Amino acid sequence: MARFHNRKKKVFVKPIVKKQQQQQPNVDHITGNKIPKSFVFSRGKLPGPLRQLQMDLRKLMLPYTALKLKEKKRNNLKDFLNVAGPMGVTHFLILSKTETSPVLRVAKTPQGPTLTFKIHEYSLAVDIAQSQLRPRCPQDLFKNPPLIVLSGFAAADEQLRLTTTMFKNIFPDIDINTVKLSSCQRIVLLNYNKDTKLIDFRHYSIRLQPVGVSRRIRKFVQNHQVPDLRNLQDVSDFVTKAGYGSESEADEEAATVTLTSDLSRVNRASTKSAVKLQEIGPRMTLQLTKIEGGLCSGEVMFSEYGNGGNKKKPGNEGNEKEDSENDGQMEDSDEDDEADNEEDMEESGED
Repeated sequence: MARFHNRKKKVFVKPIVKKQQQQQPNVDHITGNKIPKSFVFSRGKLPGPLRQLQMDLRKLMLPYTALKLKEKKRNNLKDFLNVAGPMGVTHFLILSKTETSPVLRVAKTPQGPTLTFKIHEYSLAVDIAQSQLRPRCPQDLFKNPPLIVLSGFAAADEQLRLTTTMFKNIFPDIDINTVKLSSCQRIVLLNYNKDTKLIDFRHYSIRLQPVGVSRRIRKFVQNHQVPDLRNLQDVSDFVTKAGYGSESEADEEAATVTLTSDLSRVNRASTKSAVKLQEIGPRMTLQLTKIEGGLCSGEVMFSEYGNGGNKKKPGNEGNEKEDSENDGQMEDSDEDDEADNEEDMEESGED
């Protein structure tokens, strides 16, 4: 006699666990120093190219910045400052547009100082890539912060010393005894010209190539591809084929380094490799015009247009007027919208 089982089968329901977003550390576990973090945002309406420049600067400041920071018209400087404290943000990079030129402010939170730069010229990252025959941008290029190199700032001027300190502290410190060479993939170069008083801002990717190895052999080792030898008489023809056997680029002694650890299949420890820099953008030409003691306010410690900003150069009245208007706009606050603004920026900052 058949037996019927009326037992109800228990249906397994997989619980939905909300994936917690990985919190970035605030302190370097090796050096013990506080890791600087940044917000890159704008004040006022920006044209399309400057909006793209803002996104390029956010990518440059990765990984310790809010790449998807959402801005609203009602947001003011106080809103960003209220969120910066809990999130460990130490610097603001603020873009704005005057009647004559774009302006970049670099500020230390929460009490300043603030450095104001006039952007004379700039090129976007996409423009740099289009001008190159073989643009290079690996997927893991922005997983680690860039190195910072300052050139030409060794002067007795107080404003240059303050500029040097500001840019040194905007990126994390490195310990040369413990740093991994594989994490050093980008470099930011700032070169000061004392004659023109302009700063050349450049952003490069770092790559290493083994010295004395042809490009064809290097690609073969990296990609694990079986070479096509059908039209060759001997394997030596593959190595010494015209156009490839002489491509051991940059064999000069000054451009080579001896590696202390393995970086890849072709860049091994105790071997010499050539250091290559390839520009990835953005590119800017900056002029320091003003230093304020506070956060976009306070005592004017330096002004390119005279002591305290009172003296004006001919043709610069429009710049100073626009700067003062932008300062006033950033200092205004709307306390009624503070709670909503903080919530919006916290969500975007976590992204």
